[in-house]
Amino acid sequence: MTTNASNPVQVERARAAVIEMFGGTIRALDPIGSEVSGIDLSAADTLPPELVDVLEREMAERGFLVFKNARSLEPEDFLRASCLWGGRELHSTHGVHPQTPGGNPHIFRLSNDPRHGIPDVGPQWHNDGSFLPATFSHSGYHIIRPAENGGGTHFAHQGRAFAALPEDRRERWQRLSSVNSASGVVHPVVHVHPVSGQRCIWLHLGMTGAVIEKLPDRDAFRLLHADELAQLCREYNDILDAGLTNGYAMAFEYAENDCVFIDNLAVAHRAAPEAHMPVERQGLRIMHRSTVKGVKDLAPGFDLPQHVGIDGPNPIGEGVWHAGGVGFRWQDGIPMRN
Repeated sequence: MTTNASNPVQVERARAAVIEMFGGTIRALDPIGSEVSGIDLSAADTLPPELVDVLEREMAERGFLVFKNARSLEPEDFLRASCLWGGRELHSTHGVHPQTPGGNPHIFRLSNDPRHGIPDVGPQWHNDGSFLPATFSHSGYHIIRPAENGGGTHFAHQGRAFAALPEDRRERWQRLSSVNSASGVVHPVVHVHPVSGQRCIWLHLGMTGAVIEKLPDRDAFRLLHADELAQLCREYNDILDAGLTNGYAMAFEYAENDCVFIDNLAVAHRAAPEAHMPVERQGLRIMHRSTVKGVKDLAPGFDLPQHVGIDGPNPIGEGVWHAGGVGFRWQDGIPMRN
């Protein structure tokens, strides 16, 4: 994690004052995200609405919040805290690992050791719940055990990534819509964030089965061909990767008891490569993840439907139309487990 005592990035003073009024402190991380201390997430049910609203807006604008906890939270405390944001209730679609506390269906237990959690999840840039019309509004991570030798998560701010695109690419990407390979749900490749108002890019690099382009000069559509879709995925990967050096993405390393909440419409994420390395090399890693119900459908433009039959015949014409849990393979040899 990049930290700097002279960090020029500042939290909006009015927002910080509200957090301080309720006993907490906040500082901006460099280059994205903010760290919160002094807020007791075990008492999430009693946090004042004014404080929750400020924290949610901070998350929308800076991508994610890290809550530093002096002691471990109980699983139920973490889940209650997850319900502070977005749709205010859990929406869980994952499998349940045998080591999940109490077999709780709302905890997605991840690890680099299959005896302790589900391994190898999320190696490519993505947003959670892309198979749903109303994608998860937020996701939470409760760090049960960080690996001794590193293995965190990469976060990239999708609004700042859109701003970093060349102008011609910004124009074209706003005419593109992705089709989820597992469900056939259609989402815009560029959307306007409902809280921050920023234009944000959006593409799941492990679960995209097709991309529909609205033609610029007439009311018609086409599918991207394999070489075009591979190029789009590489360009999307490259613009998010560039944020690691250009100031809109970071490789975040966790500490024990951290709770991280991300705005799933504002930041893309992927597991750091080290997160999937063997226990013998990295040490044991265990994380609990939660997912929060979306607020409204992430609907495509141009009167496109929210859902198409990706398992059926291609209705548009020549181009990639790929069904299955793992989407179009845009580069040979890359891991694409979701």
